[in-house]
Amino acid sequence: MQELDTTEAPQPRTEYGAPLAPLTTLRLGGPAARLVTAETDEQVVAAVREADASGTPLLIVAGGSNLVIADEGFAGTVLRIATRGWVLDGTDLELAAGENWSEAVARTVEAGLAGVECLAGIPGSAGATPVQNVGAYGQEISGTLTEVIAYDRIGGETVTIPNEECGFGYRWSRFKAEPDRYTVLRVRFRLEDAGGLSAPLKYAETARVLGVGAGERVPVARARETVLALRAGKGMVLDAADHDTWSAGSFFTNPVLDDAEFAAFRARAGARLGAGVEPPAFPAGEGRTKTSAAWLIDKAGFTKGYGTGPARISTKHTLALTNRGEATTADLLSLAREVRAGVFDAFGVTLVNEPVTVGCSL
Repeated sequence: MQELDTTEAPQPRTEYGAPLAPLTTLRLGGPAARLVTAETDEQVVAAVREADASGTPLLIVAGGSNLVIADEGFAGTVLRIATRGWVLDGTDLELAAGENWSEAVARTVEAGLAGVECLAGIPGSAGATPVQNVGAYGQEISGTLTEVIAYDRIGGETVTIPNEECGFGYRWSRFKAEPDRYTVLRVRFRLEDAGGLSAPLKYAETARVLGVGAGERVPVARARETVLALRAGKGMVLDAADHDTWSAGSFFTNPVLDDAEFAAFRARAGARLGAGVEPPAFPAGEGRTKTSAAWLIDKAGFTKGYGTGPARISTKHTLALTNRGEATTADLLSLAREVRAGVFDAFGVTLVNEPVTVGCSL
């Protein structure tokens, strides 16, 4: 069993005027006034405390898959979390915040354990997963996460937060609600030993491709491979040579509407597209319905590959806004605003960006 490395390492690497674009999957953003790379929990906490004590603005970066950083960069300290560590004890898994999430999923599948196999291929770090309550293909982090170990910047101490106190919702958590309070250090999960089989499949597309019914199980490795293939077909698996993957993944969240809002949206969709066209609808709690941002974008006229500039919609998936190689953050945000305005004009629904914006906004 490999233990978490929490021994004190040499002083963290510090750079000045370091470019931030290479640390993000969009490959966008200006320089950091100061970039600190921390490789142990102690270094992470020390860097956060130093910034807080001096009143220095602090930006925390790990995998960089959910960040849109301004072209001007960040006039403060950027803390890059590069901690490593993996502990698997039976079905209990503990990961250091800096562990590569996709690689961690692969290792759980190699161990024959179920619970996160449908979250394969998602870029970024383990520590970022509870912030967004990362989810895909019928699974969410909240379904297997047991505890988050984090540094509480208000209390000035390291705390252990159980699942039921994380405030999980659709792409939501207490960590997202209080972005300047908690710095995630480690995450713990309880997986399932189902004899090498996956968790029951919940996502219709995955079950259909696998040729089984919803709720059935398949070999866990086969479930992971299928999800990776589906994601790759949508440009959602990182590939430096493929500009469709130079994105932040899904740029907009799926709108969740109350009954009145959904009725108004449905009426506008019918008027625009024909009375027989029904927009996607998924239950999202009492009196609430979730619809598809990708459907909205496409039906508003923003199809795959839309755009003529250096920032365009992916040729593989309408939810991904991509850097074609020479884009700036301003280019990306201009496209995002165009899409958001077009969807609102067509359907009266306001899209909300999923990635975190730093020094900029829609």
